[in-house]
Amino acid sequence: MTAEIAETPLPATLEQARANALAQGLSYAGGVSPTTAWELVHNGQALLVDVRTTEERKFVGHVPQSLHVAWATGTSLTRNPRFVRELEAKLAPYGGKEAIVLLLCRSGKRSVLAAEAAAAVGFNHVFNVLEGFEGELDATQQRGKDDGWRHHGLPWVQD
Repeated sequence: MTAEIAETPLPATLEQARANALAQGLSYAGGVSPTTAWELVHNGQALLVDVRTTEERKFVGHVPQSLHVAWATGTSLTRNPRFVRELEAKLAPYGGKEAIVLLLCRSGKRSVLAAEAAAAVGFNHVFNVLEGFEGELDATQQRGKDDGWRHHGLPWVQD
């Protein structure tokens, strides 16, 4: 007789994100807005992993208590070949590949690549934080005026 492990249901917002991702043919669990991400993290329903560089976190700011695993390093944004291994190690105490993980980058693009890589090695609940920490460039080539974590007034600190 085989014991079945009952999977904990995802919060409704993440179930909707997963359904949207399936409809779009995404390889990872989907995307959530910064405000939804903060609500999930604040309520202890998900972990926030910042995939920006160490320099970005230090000089631009970061979300308090977020975990950090760089997708790329340095000013040239050289791809971190150990990203998946580092993510596995960082998340091991929190359920490993079954943890509910929200990935955050500058504008929501690198975190898509990181989510795809994580999903490819078996992370089942990895989501992208849409808009990222700083948001997209606006017409004047500045970030944070139209979207992004900081634009929404969500918690962050700067070294």
